[in-house]
Amino acid sequence: MILIYAISISALALVIAYVNYKAIFRASEGNERMVNISSFIRDGANTFLKHENIAVFKALILIAAVIMIFTSWYVGVAFIFGAILSMLSGIFGMRAATSANVRVTNVARESKDIRKALRVAYTGGSVMGLSVAGLSILGLAVVYLVFGKFLGQTSRDNLYIVTNWFKINYIPFAMTVSGYALGCSLMALFDRVGGGIYTKAADMAADLVGKTELNLPEDDPRNPAAIADNVGDNVGDVAGLGADLLESFVGSLVSSVILSAYMYILSEKISYNLAIHMMEFPVFAAASGLLGSIIGILYVIYSKSNSEPQKILDTGLWTSAIFSMAFGLLASWYCFRSDKFTGTAFRYGWISPWGSMVIGIITGIIVGYLAEYYTSDKYRPTRELSRESFRGVGVVISSGLALGMESTFLPILVLGLGILFSDHFAGLYGVAISAAGMLSFVATSVSTDSYGPIADNAGGIAEMAGLGEDVREITDRLDSIGNTTAAIGKGFAIGSAVLAALSLFASYIFSQMTQQEASVGMKALLLNMISARTISGALIGAALPFMFSGMLIRSVAESAGMMVEEIRRQFREIPGLMEGKGTPDYNKCISISSTWALKKMKYPAMIAVLTPLAGGFLLGTKFVGGILIGTLLSAAMLAIFCANSGGAWDNAKKFLERGEIPGVRKGSEEHKALVIGDTVGDPLKDTVGPSLDILIKIMSVVSIIAASVFKIYHLF
Repeated sequence: MILIYAISISALALVIAYVNYKAIFRASEGNERMVNISSFIRDGANTFLKHENIAVFKALILIAAVIMIFTSWYVGVAFIFGAILSMLSGIFGMRAATSANVRVTNVARESKDIRKALRVAYTGGSVMGLSVAGLSILGLAVVYLVFGKFLGQTSRDNLYIVTNWFKINYIPFAMTVSGYALGCSLMALFDRVGGGIYTKAADMAADLVGKTELNLPEDDPRNPAAIADNVGDNVGDVAGLGADLLESFVGSLVSSVILSAYMYILSEKISYNLAIHMMEFPVFAAASGLLGSIIGILYVIYSKSNSEPQKILDTGLWTSAIFSMAFGLLASWYCFRSDKFTGTAFRYGWISPWGSMVIGIITGIIVGYLAEYYTSDKYRPTRELSRESFRGVGVVISSGLALGMESTFLPILVLGLGILFSDHFAGLYGVAISAAGMLSFVATSVSTDSYGPIADNAGGIAEMAGLGEDVREITDRLDSIGNTTAAIGKGFAIGSAVLAALSLFASYIFSQMTQQEASVGMKALLLNMISARTISGALIGAALPFMFSGMLIRSVAESAGMMVEEIRRQFREIPGLMEGKGTPDYNKCISISSTWALKKMKYPAMIAVLTPLAGGFLLGTKFVGGILIGTLLSAAMLAIFCANSGGAWDNAKKFLERGEIPGVRKGSEEHKALVIGDTVGDPLKDTVGPSLDILIKIMSVVSIIAASVFKIYHLF
């Protein structure tokens, strides 16, 4: 019944996504110039995504073959299935976004009504949001249905089973959902890294030459990188975002499933029925959250409210959260109403998992709004950063770095308290459920996030088509709100990644224990943590996100540098380009971004996959455990720092551009200082930050899948 319910709600979400996709086309695209620009962006985005998916899938097939050899065929199949669903979410969302962008521009041009433009943009974004949640839950339900017969092998009497080559400590169903999660995660990492390099290289080059050297407006059609910049918004902030949030959602659900399986295996007190219910509850709760999200999304699209756009979006988010909590209570009662909770840490009976879920939702909302506080120009930190432009570029950079560093403490404090409270309700299982709760209304948060790049593209089309300042004012306001909602979405993704990775780390530790060791409880965990190999692994793991981030920033900088030279060359060699009489070669800049993104995206992915494997084979399972905990702690801080610094620099620039600082306008030295700050922040907030939360989950899942192979290897 639970699986039928989950599949039904997922199907409903996908149907609504299709209806919304068709609704986009009822709006006009505008004049011929607008249509041509939009087609350039659409064709560029589709071409890049096609080449990226072909290149990535070749690597994924090889990885799937290795997984099948060392585990079983169904783990490899689940891996490919997860990768395909992640890929599809990006394709669906990007097609909607590249169709909606020009229509948002035209609605702003014809109606001059920001709320109508908001609804068109949000309708486009909802296709991504509903697709992400619908596909991820549908995929997990299919894994349950297709591979459910292996769930029966998750028994204490059949702990050791023979895979293709080895007799190893191996739990079939837990390993299968791990394969599914790994497929989603790897595809998301490729999309985020490849799309992030593409979009930020184009964005940086367009700003550095266009704004600071030539005093051109943003998205000026004379700038050869203008089209590449708008294409990048789609491949990085739409396709990449969709794959990223699908991965985060799946990771949070799967972490609780894997943990439940190991808890059952290692405890003689937990009944089989309770274990099954613990594995089913995340799917039931996620489907219930999706139903709540559908209500919130429909409110935003069809609301006749005359409130400010930000308030409409906030109301939709709160509506989704409240309904998710209400439906989650029913799910908790349905799953656990008749169970006995011997052997678990369920402190308050059947309501305990729901209590942890609510803690996760509340924690996510607080972390999200802390991100808004530090990045939105409605609040003091970003406004003060904007005014620092009077003191020069150096002060802008220093102040933005300080803001980002300071902004890590409160979100981490909230996450720490969330872990304690969710553990109080239901132990480590509660921590895993709180991660799922944090993303229970992911469809709404992704819809809100995806609307941002659509609004950004709409502004670019307005500028390149030569529309009036009144149109650009509407699209700029929508874009500014989109930057804030993106920061909130990154806060949710980072927070859920920390909680899910902690649960996966616990599962990894459990995978190394016998029943006798597990009966000792935390003593066994502490014994794992104080060994020299674990501590050395933790130190190396803490350094890993910095090397990972440095590789990403260097890749963006190298690509942007090549594009800067190309832009300068075109202005030197194309007659009349600066006067608007020459035609820039947009395709050359698109080609540079595409080539470098595809070339550089494989190295960060290799770090995520190969580091735990190399560590496990060379120094054993305790060393890998140290790597996981070190990477988790370091990446959490670094991700928040990067996301908030970059978001604050971006909105500080927009605060000045809207004329909020008296006497200072676009093109001034103060404006150039903030443009440079925004340029520094671009790869931080849109390439590094989102990729780090994927990194920690990939490393955790790879470690769980390979843990038993490590054991066999070191026996010989």
